[in-house]
Formats: sequence, C-alpha cells, structure tokens
Amino acid sequence: MHTNPRTRPTLQRQPLARICARRITAMMSIIANLGIVLQISTFLHTQTFVLGRQANFSKPLILGTIVVSIFSVVIALFKDVPDIEGDKKFGIRSLAASLGPKKVLWICICLLEMVYIFAIVFGATSSRPWSKLINISSHSALGLILWKQSGSIDLKDKFSLQSFYMLIWKLLYAEYMLLPLVR
Repeated sequence: MHTNPRTRPTLQRQPLARICARRITAMMSIIANLGIVLQISTFLHTQTFVLGRQANFSKPLILGTIVVSIFSVVIALFKDVPDIEGDKKFGIRSLAASLGPKKVLWICICLLEMVYIFAIVFGATSSRPWSKLINISSHSALGLILWKQSGSIDLKDKFSLQSFYMLIWKLLYAEYMLLPLVR
C-alpha cells in the first residue's frame, strides 16, 4: 500500500531536534503549570482572599510545590510508556522508546518513592503531633501502595500500564488532600 506523503503525520517529517524540543517543552509545561503555577496561585489566593492573611512562602507551600513538581515529572515520563510502539513507528524518540518501558517505569517509581521519603522526613519535623502523625502514616501508606502495585505491572499489557498511570494520578490527588494537613 502506497501512502501519500501529505497524509503522514507532521512529526515524521520534522528534524529530530524539533521533536525533542517539543517533548522537553511539553514536559516543562506540565511541571510549570501543575507543579508550580497551580500550587503557588492556589496558595496565594487562599491565604489572601479566603483566609484574609498575609501571603508568605511557608513550609507547606514548599513541600507541596516539590511534591507536585516531581509527580508532574513522573506523569510526563510515564504517559509515553503505553505509546512506545506508535512512537517507534513514527520515529518519535521519547525517553520511553529510547530507554525502554522497564527503565522508565523504575525511574518513575524511584522518583515517587523519594517523594514519599522526603514527605515522611518533612512530616517528622513538624512541631504539631497530629500533623506529624498524619504525614508520616499517610505517606508511608501511599509509598507502600505504590511499591505493592509496582510489582504487579505487566509491561506488555496496555491495560496494566494504563491502570498504573491512573494510580499515579490517584496518588497525586491523595497528596492534594494531604497538603492542607501539613504544618
């Protein structure tokens, strides 16, 4: 079957540098919007307009920004894992296509487990016993859930990969629910 070059995807005809630049730009956009802009703007709005306080960059804001930024990196990296075949077919050199799904999976798991260790240590420094207890116990539980689920991923099964991707989002939403409890 002959294909018309005009109907091919535009990424196939673009130089590799532009493809990589777009992928890096896309990842940086996810990190900036989800990890930084959303965190800081929501915090500042809540502090000034909802609570009527003077806005300051506090420990919870710093923790939230770091945690959500790392989750954003993981989301940006892992979203390409189920699409490796299509990326290779169209000559797109994603990190998942270059390194392979297993390496990218373990990079993502290690980053998230480091987030949980960081959050546990951060929670242990809290001066409020209830905040310390909630942060240490909840982040320990979330880290264990991630670790347990990572052992059951079938890298050849798109449903398994999609389920794990959705778990990452659920863990992120759990972090959003925990952030107000950080003191």
